[in-house]
Amino acid sequence: MKVLVLGGGGREHALAHALARSRPRPEVLVAPGNDGMRDVARIVPVPLHDVPALADLAQREAVDLTVAGSEEPLVLGAWDHFAGRGLRLFGPSLRAARLEGSKRFAKEFMRRQSIPTADFRAHGDLGAALADLRQRRLPVVVKADGLAAGKGVHVAATAAEAEASLHAMLVEGRYGDAGRTVILEEALCGPELSVFAIADGRKYRILGEARDHKRAGDGDRGPNTGGMGAFSPVPGVDAALRRRIETRILAPTLAGMADEGMPYRGFLYLGLMLTESGPQVLEYNCRLGDPEAQVLLPRLQSDFLQLLLAAEAGDLGTADLEVDAGAAVGVVLASEGYPEAPRTGRPLGGLEAARASGALVYCAGVSGRDGEWATSGGRICTVVGRGSSLAAARAEAYAALEHLEVEGAFYRRDIAAQSEEGTTCQDRASAF
Repeated sequence: MKVLVLGGGGREHALAHALARSRPRPEVLVAPGNDGMRDVARIVPVPLHDVPALADLAQREAVDLTVAGSEEPLVLGAWDHFAGRGLRLFGPSLRAARLEGSKRFAKEFMRRQSIPTADFRAHGDLGAALADLRQRRLPVVVKADGLAAGKGVHVAATAAEAEASLHAMLVEGRYGDAGRTVILEEALCGPELSVFAIADGRKYRILGEARDHKRAGDGDRGPNTGGMGAFSPVPGVDAALRRRIETRILAPTLAGMADEGMPYRGFLYLGLMLTESGPQVLEYNCRLGDPEAQVLLPRLQSDFLQLLLAAEAGDLGTADLEVDAGAAVGVVLASEGYPEAPRTGRPLGGLEAARASGALVYCAGVSGRDGEWATSGGRICTVVGRGSSLAAARAEAYAALEHLEVEGAFYRRDIAAQSEEGTTCQDRASAF
């Protein structure tokens, strides 16, 4: 059995690691990958945006299953291209991937299916958007319709901030085609929660829930980032809340996509706000999160590859999914200057020692081999500790981080330290 993972960060290293634990053990390839993944995978430098070249790779290597880690090839139609060449890819079709690729599509889908989400309107004209803004309470959320490398969302605390954001997208073209249409929506308040599932078109299995830390500095200070750490499980998420999320959001999403002729197969990431009136959807993603995947997948007890093969075949009905009752905490080691201007190319020491400590080290921006490592990205790696409790998992992660040596690198020291606290509306308004 041969498996290809599409992506190059810590999430894809976690995917490759989980797949490599399957039985019988498959050969795992990652494209484009990074050198730090060579402990579990063969790296093939094919870019994510070149879908035909990725399909050529899968065909040439006689890959049995391709797993999309990143959203980029999915929104470019990778599933459709692979299927047209008789290749198996785990991920949604081009039409179904619009749940992430177009915020307007996702919001209008939720409206049609009565899935709880913030009130919104879509605009392609500045005048209409400003007229809508004048009718709204503050804070207000301004979103670019398309993918904007995680930068297309602004929670504006004042009308002036919202107007500036609308002008930047609709007039200045800050996000190109992704910002030609904008979404104006109410800002929801409450703790955030990420829920992850595997879907086969109608049926699903829940991988678990996680919460991440976006701000660069301790105490949720500093610039917003791609993620500085995550933990799972999330305290306070009980059986009643899980049932409500399943019955009001997850199951209706999959049923609605199937009913509208777009059966959804792949990973489904629900970004939720736990408001006073119940969970509401902030966003859908058609892949696992990063760094959330790094704390979810180590807790998985079932055979990961068999789960994905069953889902890809539309047959999750009898598939087993067991999750360890313990906890996982992941802490991101970041390069000096991240996220604005990360310094790369610096020697990385202690990688083998960190791994030998018992923690998992998932590499994102690492180059080199044979013990001679250097940094090649803003997020260098995610160090994951596991234990019977969040406190025990935190202790293991932070102990392992002490082994890593990179000039100027930094990490947050409060990941999961206040795990029962959530993000408020006011925090979100200042976080983007």
